[in-house]
Amino acid sequence: MIGTLTHWMEIAMWVVLGSMAVDFLIGLFKSLTGGKLSHEPVLGYLKDIVYYVLPLFVLAGISIMDSTGWIVLIAYYVGAFAVVVKYVMDIKAKL
Repeated sequence: MIGTLTHWMEIAMWVVLGSMAVDFLIGLFKSLTGGKLSHEPVLGYLKDIVYYVLPLFVLAGISIMDSTGWIVLIAYYVGAFAVVVKYVMDIKAKL
């Protein structure tokens, strides 16, 4: 990888992945207790990794090319915050 994750970028990525995992576990628990186990949640989360996590890694990779040092970082943190808010709203809707 060209760029590396700084400490706070790594923490933001763990928060994003943690919120995805909590949402997945809640959905898995709801589907197991409801008696309808399907492959759709797994495929949905794989899609979400491509749509939400991969762009964050791309931003982390191109942050080394940012001459100002803050424009790409702000985009990274705004994107990470938006993903966490999305999953918190999904978790709230499932409960």
